[in-house]
Order: sequence, then C-alpha cells, then structure tokens
Amino acid sequence: MRRSLTKTEIIRKKEEINRIFRQGKAISCRGMRLISLSNNLGFDRIIVIPAKHFGNAVERNKARRRAKEIFRNYEMRISSEEPMEDEGRDFVLVMYPGKVSTFSLLESGFLELLDRSGRK
Repeated sequence: MRRSLTKTEIIRKKEEINRIFRQGKAISCRGMRLISLSNNLGFDRIIVIPAKHFGNAVERNKARRRAKEIFRNYEMRISSEEPMEDEGRDFVLVMYPGKVSTFSLLESGFLELLDRSGRK
C-alpha cells in the first residue's frame, strides 16, 4: 500500500495553478477554500496552499502534509467503492490560519468540500 501521493498527483507548474484559479469552480467552508477544474488526465491532482500569515514553516508544512494525507485516503476510498469516470480533476486547497487547528476539523471540512465539488 502506498503511503504518499505520487509526483503525478501533485500540481507543480505555475501555469496550471493559474489556469485553475482563473477557470475553476470555488467552494468554501470555514477555514478553507477548494477550487476544482476538470483536467482530462484520468486521475485527480492536488496542491495545498496555505494563505498568507499561516503560522511559521512548521505549521504550514504540517497542514500541507495533513491535507495531502486526507486527500490520499479519500481517493482510495472512492476508487474502492465504484469506478470513477475517465476525466480527472485538479484541486487547489487554500487554507486560512487559525480556523482548522485540529486534524478532525481539517478532515471534516476538506471531505465536505470534496463531496460538494462533485467528486463522489
């Protein structure tokens, strides 16, 4: 069983990130915002961006790691339940400081956003 996201599942190019911000559909909840856009790659990709003034580097990296772990577990749960359609989606998760301090709050908010984005 894999323990992390692969390099292909993480969005890295600035042009792709900007395209998602320009053309994507945004959904918000307390402490975070999810922007999603179809990518036609056949698999989902994600990038986690802590907003300005999101603590120090340790807190930012911890939040990033937690969000990626939640996404990876969610992705595995979806693939085991039913086959996904051929088109994948790109996700940008913007996290705001102070609102999602615990893992359970982050998980519940992030899963709610993923469900509302149409990825079921």
